[in-house]
Amino acid sequence: MSEILNKLSGQGVAIWLDDISRERLRSGNLEQLIRDKNVVGVTSNPTIFANALSKGDAYNAQLHDLAVRGVEVGEAVRAITAYDIRWAADVLRPVYDASGGVDGRVSLEVDPRLARESEKTIAEARALWWMVDRPNLFIKIPATVEGLPAITQAISEGISVNVTLIFSLERYRAVMDAWLAGLEAAQAKGLNLATIESVASFFVSRVDTEIDKRLDKLGKPELKGKAGVANARLAYAAFEDVVNSERWQRLRAAGARPQRPLWASTGVKNPEYSDTLYVDQLVAPGTVNTMPEKTLDATADHANITGDTVRPFYEQAWNTMAALKDAGVDYDDVVKVLEDEGVEKFEASWNELLESVTKNLVP
Repeated sequence: MSEILNKLSGQGVAIWLDDISRERLRSGNLEQLIRDKNVVGVTSNPTIFANALSKGDAYNAQLHDLAVRGVEVGEAVRAITAYDIRWAADVLRPVYDASGGVDGRVSLEVDPRLARESEKTIAEARALWWMVDRPNLFIKIPATVEGLPAITQAISEGISVNVTLIFSLERYRAVMDAWLAGLEAAQAKGLNLATIESVASFFVSRVDTEIDKRLDKLGKPELKGKAGVANARLAYAAFEDVVNSERWQRLRAAGARPQRPLWASTGVKNPEYSDTLYVDQLVAPGTVNTMPEKTLDATADHANITGDTVRPFYEQAWNTMAALKDAGVDYDDVVKVLEDEGVEKFEASWNELLESVTKNLVP
């Protein structure tokens, strides 16, 4: 085991892998990462599945059976992805049991084409929850305006939710409100709140990518590479506000557990930055960092884990955001562009996945 990863885990950061494939499962690689790299969870998304399906022969047998049965392509994709998620959930079940249900989690995203449709998202969440049928599953629901009521409804029915595609502080607060409302509704129904887990996936590197482009045009290169971390640190401050509220304390007394902030998009896009930037600078208790394997390996090798690098830097984060505003960066426009692009990218990957499965649904 890496001493650095042990130190990161010791700071209260849950290390999750941002990748899944049947080959990774078939080869025993996921078990190895759990054993040797402190991995205690897995996230997936449509891009990850499209990439997995494009490589190797791990899916051939199931694709053949689906084709012989004449299964429609949409249902075939659900069958394929649910198969991998169930397998990963079983591999992670010992972690889930050992952590009292906090970690050992695997995420499966609803069809991203439904991101702007509340009722269809709710129906899809229910279907996937039933199909995978594992207590350590997270259903990923995008944090669009239309996704907010779906988050509340899913949680009210006892479905554990990973809220994805969060970029703005305002939307993050709305996500936490939707989560709390879901727990309150679940409590009113008499559900066991301790069994309902949630994380909120706050995206990091994409914020830098978009704002850095704007800073280049504005002639302010000295501010580049600072926005993503500052934005995430202020998200943690918002999280602290909520968990210190009377509203949360009432739910906590009834057995509920916090919706942990999850740092997503932590693979560094700019080669000029440290490849562990979004690990080193976002260490805080009760968080999750989901990493591509490349980032996980870099972290194990040379990350600089020095303790809490979030809470002592709130003032610095506010100052950074103020400087960006003064430089002419329109934060509201940035986060809108990022949300729209995030939905579009996942839709494109989903369509790629559908096309790939369609080509292979040949008896």
